[in-house]
Amino acid sequence: MIALTNLLIYEKLLACMAVGILFLISGPAIAQGTPGNGGPTPVDIPIDGGISLLIAGGAAIGLSKLRKRKTRKHG
Repeated sequence: MIALTNLLIYEKLLACMAVGILFLISGPAIAQGTPGNGGPTPVDIPIDGGISLLIAGGAAIGLSKLRKRKTRKHG
């Protein structure tokens, strides 16, 4: 009977230690604060110029491939 009570005390002690360790580990995660504290604000960057260049490049490649295909058929 004494061994059983010692085992129960050991299990309770182990459970309390595990909870304590979890509290110690989670503390720094909470202390970091919310995202966006301080620092420069993000700047909006227009992407219109880059997209129009990509579309123009794709159109130029497509036209050159069409012209090569026409010359193969007729030539």
